[in-house]
Amino acid sequence: MRLDLVLVGFGNVARRFVRLAREKAVPLERDHGVTIRVCGIVTARHGSTFDEAGTDAVAAADAVEGGRSLGESVPAVDVIRRASRLDRTGVLVETTPLNVQTGQPAIEHVRAALLAGLHVVTANKGPVAIAWAELDRLARERGVSFLFEGAVMDGVPVFNLVRETMPGVRITGFRGVVNSTTNHILTILEEGGEFDAALDDMQRAGITEADPSLDVDGWDAAAKAAALANVLMRADLTPEKVDRTGIRGITGADVRAAAARGSRIRLVASAGNGHARVRPEELPASDPLAQLRGMQNAVVFQTDVLGEIAMTQLGGGLTQTAYALVSDLVTVARRIRSDDGAPAR
Repeated sequence: MRLDLVLVGFGNVARRFVRLAREKAVPLERDHGVTIRVCGIVTARHGSTFDEAGTDAVAAADAVEGGRSLGESVPAVDVIRRASRLDRTGVLVETTPLNVQTGQPAIEHVRAALLAGLHVVTANKGPVAIAWAELDRLARERGVSFLFEGAVMDGVPVFNLVRETMPGVRITGFRGVVNSTTNHILTILEEGGEFDAALDDMQRAGITEADPSLDVDGWDAAAKAAALANVLMRADLTPEKVDRTGIRGITGADVRAAAARGSRIRLVASAGNGHARVRPEELPASDPLAQLRGMQNAVVFQTDVLGEIAMTQLGGGLTQTAYALVSDLVTVARRIRSDDGAPAR
């Protein structure tokens, strides 16, 4: 099955995605019957391109990284609508930067694609954290998929775990360390390093949000907490409804004093009983969340049947987030085959 993609947003994650898709082209076709072709790319600063016969997305990534334009700037919604007029299996891959207050323009892009009958995969937390109920309903009405495994914990299948392997289980709450940047900073502070230097490391690696204050001030974690609660607990949250405190006020002395007491400070996102919060917490060293270092993340779910279930990510980054997009595309293809009566692979 060939999936024809429109990429809206062409930053670090999207560029790693197109390269990963090429690297994995043979096993994707051999093992899953999926062929990926990029027909359109829309960027914020480097113009756009659209070719219904397909475009060389890796060459486009090279061009953007070299400061070259892809072509005339065209509104994303126009490119999405153009793709929808092709008699093909079209998918929007949305990776624009997070707007934690409004979720725009990502929500507009997702909505336009769903209305046009395109499937959607995204690594953007905004649509799930702010407009989940509307977009999920719209996808169901149009008979297409809206998938977002890369929105939380990179490529770790958090949402798939519950959706595909825990039928009938109710998630009653969760707690987790879900922001790699802040965990890296806190680890460096424990080791005697400096806050700004640690943040610079993450910016150079392309791990931080486009606006790193979203990480430091807890907004990214709040958006992830809202997304998890909305999808897995049927909450009605937005990031602004999450009780939020970031790590900007945490000093190296604070972190090292906690370590001397046999504990560690971590930025913990949690939810339960319709409420969610993000705040630095001093955790005993025996707590699984306290043991996370560097870019490691984890989430512990409380359930009504299975007790507590933990998922831990020992290493994350651009490749893992890009993989989540690839994984979601395979899920799209499986669902289409199932709907057509063909066995899913």
